[in-house]
Amino acid sequence: MSNETWSSEVVLVGFPGITEDYNTLISAMMFLVYMTSLTANGSVICLVTLNTYLHQPMYLIIANLAASDLLFDTATLPKLIAKYWFGASSMPFSVCVFQMFWVHYFGSVDSCLLMVMSVDRYISICQPLRYAAIITTKRTSVTCGICWLILALFINIAVSAQVSQIVRCGPNKIYTLFCTHAAISALACSDVTYMRRVAFVGALVVLIVPLGVILLSYTLIITVISSRSDRRHKAFYTCTTHLLVVGLYYIPRTFIYIVNTIFVIVITPDVNALLLFLYSVVPHMANPIIYFLRTKEIRHFGKMIKKLKFSLENSFCK
Repeated sequence: MSNETWSSEVVLVGFPGITEDYNTLISAMMFLVYMTSLTANGSVICLVTLNTYLHQPMYLIIANLAASDLLFDTATLPKLIAKYWFGASSMPFSVCVFQMFWVHYFGSVDSCLLMVMSVDRYISICQPLRYAAIITTKRTSVTCGICWLILALFINIAVSAQVSQIVRCGPNKIYTLFCTHAAISALACSDVTYMRRVAFVGALVVLIVPLGVILLSYTLIITVISSRSDRRHKAFYTCTTHLLVVGLYYIPRTFIYIVNTIFVIVITPDVNALLLFLYSVVPHMANPIIYFLRTKEIRHFGKMIKKLKFSLENSFCK
């Protein structure tokens, strides 16, 4: 009975190499990160929703990406904050699996949306005269819906269903920031080779395939830009914002998959937690700034807010 009770919960370690002396600092930093993500991504969602001028394909994709990032952080950071702030590091195994599902689900949605965005940029730059006919608001909404409801959802349901059935009899510590497939499968005392293969195939579908489409799109874009010097600066500016986010999302993630799967090199828990933070949390704060806050539409919206504030102040004064 004791072993069953012991294995029914898991303990979230967080950053393994950081001592308890830094718990307050880490919790404050994570709280600041979460509030920044909540404010930035929430602002993007509200702006696109409330401003009819922004009901355009590109901004719809950005709003969907902001929603996915915000939900990802909501599924992970509050527990991490509670772990460092209140010492609430344990959770039932079923809750850990539940969190793992949302972690991989929203990560898959991000990957699909970045792929959709790269196709949007390709058609915008390489076939500008046909852009309005090919990329419509309705098609963009349907494509984003497919990313949310079909590709990411069903793949992660299958993987999560397998993980929930593993036999646990060993250590119950999760040496990372939140529950992931790799962290949970490491707790199994039975053979999980087949389960890891299924997860690897799922990762290929939601990670490598979108990355391949993104690389192909930008290879074609660079080819077109090279032959059109008059549009080179503007086109490169449009691409670099997306490529920066793609780099933040894919480079650390792909590095982990290559090291763990191809070279079979064991990454230390400290490095793994740091990389997980870099590709999971940092882009969620950076995306709204990179994509949105420097555009003329936002500056225009800022002027509208100032005018509204001025009108309200005048009305109260009267």
